[in-house]
Amino acid sequence: MLPVHAPAAPLAPVTASLRAMFGTDDLPGLAPGLVVADETGWAPATTLTEGDRLPALLESAVRLWGGTPHASAALAWKLYSYWVGLPVALGWAAARRVPLLDPAETLVHFADQRALVTLGLRRSTPVAVLPNDPLALADLPEVWVVADERELLAALRATLLDAHLSPMIAAIQGEVRIGTRTLLGSVASGIAQGLLQAADGLPGSAVEAVETLLAELDLADLVELVPGPNGEPTVQRHTCCLAFTLPKPKVCQGCCIRSA
Repeated sequence: MLPVHAPAAPLAPVTASLRAMFGTDDLPGLAPGLVVADETGWAPATTLTEGDRLPALLESAVRLWGGTPHASAALAWKLYSYWVGLPVALGWAAARRVPLLDPAETLVHFADQRALVTLGLRRSTPVAVLPNDPLALADLPEVWVVADERELLAALRATLLDAHLSPMIAAIQGEVRIGTRTLLGSVASGIAQGLLQAADGLPGSAVEAVETLLAELDLADLVELVPGPNGEPTVQRHTCCLAFTLPKPKVCQGCCIRSA
């Protein structure tokens, strides 16, 4: 049995946003409360970014979906990058509290049969905040105070994209042939869809939050926000996650194929 997880006060805005989005803490891709109290059965995400456990993950994806190795890898990445990016995007948009998901501070396991991979955070995972955040005076070792919004966004990019997702893309490309733009398109789509889904619980505009984060990550050209059936903003991808190539093809909402 996997261990019980303890909530962490610095991440309260993130966990509250997740509960508002999904109606539960029992999510197939994230540890309840995000923070892992007992790391037994978990491994750092460096085992994926540096390739040690990546082949096993990609093989599991092929077994799960029955697609080609590169299509299955694209779908595994779509799930992984969504669950990694969601707490970061929500933390920034909801409260300007950004969990800094360096792969050494991010934990993974493959034991939940509902999910290809589950992510959690170490108790030591830093959370970057602004000087006016109450946490800035809390003297907690995991709280990093940055000077301003610009530095907060820079810290978000440095850990989420430069230190975590980009090395994992390189590791995936060492196993299968797949384009960087295809993979980054899923990162952009996941962040945009997550923030739009959380829109009602955010203090500001979800659309502006999407635009700001994607610009900071240099992903703005990979998706656009277009009016949905009722005029609500929806995500239109400019790349495909390759789900249409599966034995049971799927064309996702917002796929570039659907709009072609």
